[in-house]
Amino acid sequence: MNFKVRIASVDRTIDVPTGATILETALDAGISYPFGCQSGNCGACKSHLVRGEVTMEGYSEFALSDEEKGRGLILACRAVPWDDCEVAWLEEDDLIVHPRRVLDCRVVGLDDATHDIKRVRLAIESGGPFDFSAGQFASVTFDGCPPRDYSMANVPGDPTLEFHVRRTAGGATSRHVAEKLSLGDSVRVEGPFGASYLRETHRGPIIAVAGGSGLAPIKAIVERALQKSLPQHIYCYFGVRTERDLYLHDHFSALAASHKNLHFIPVLSEGDGMSRRCGLVHEAVAADFDEVDGCKAYLAGPPVMVEAATRLFEQRGMRRSDIHADAFYTAAEMAAANRKTGAER
Repeated sequence: MNFKVRIASVDRTIDVPTGATILETALDAGISYPFGCQSGNCGACKSHLVRGEVTMEGYSEFALSDEEKGRGLILACRAVPWDDCEVAWLEEDDLIVHPRRVLDCRVVGLDDATHDIKRVRLAIESGGPFDFSAGQFASVTFDGCPPRDYSMANVPGDPTLEFHVRRTAGGATSRHVAEKLSLGDSVRVEGPFGASYLRETHRGPIIAVAGGSGLAPIKAIVERALQKSLPQHIYCYFGVRTERDLYLHDHFSALAASHKNLHFIPVLSEGDGMSRRCGLVHEAVAADFDEVDGCKAYLAGPPVMVEAATRLFEQRGMRRSDIHADAFYTAAEMAAANRKTGAER
């Protein structure tokens, strides 16, 4: 049995088989439907359900909040029709869609950022050019490993791609990167994906909050904002556990010294309180900001941190549309959540 689903954004009607999602059927039909992770975690395929009924399972609240669901929004990648439907994907004023590329790359840089994070730099050998917006991610496949999602840490237009790969318990890909990856190895990169990217037309203050390897997309966002000479203040909070987990401190301190509108605030959750701010990173933000009207927030890192920061900004009156969140789920966390393999970042 099929259900007819009209995609209002392109004025086309497709037949969606029982049990299939709107997104996968639309893509099979050659429709350029906006999408990213395809696992209910990024929100790139968020759409209006104009009419009809769908069911959705296994998605993140960061991708679709209860309030948004109450307003009739759905995630096309998780939406299974139970009736003839009509949908329309969101038309953001600043929505940017880059061509999807499959790149053949080679490892040209490999070093330890921390005791458990490798910084990997790749040269694009074929498949380019690779255009993306700062804050987006790509699907990266190392030799003999399943593909995993990692955020670009470099600004768009850089000749090399930079990824920060944190070793996770039981993670086959992160173990390969930590123990076996070598200079000269071939790597496949597909993308870009994700909707948590820098809105370059926004002129209000930016509050960027990173946890662990979540610094990768935040680094790209901050550097792009500075590169574009955006005039607003940029507050970059970097939360880690201990001093040995802190990385790129000198880099961001140097950027802050040369750009008066950048403020870099590292926060240690298990620090001694002598030389660094201590506590949870979202608590540091809460202590510094009573008013967030006109701000945009960019969040990246462990889901518990992203969730806490999201709640904080909502409690302070920030609109959900001004909170751009990228929660880094491990493959094990994704499997536990919805039986699908996801980002190992």
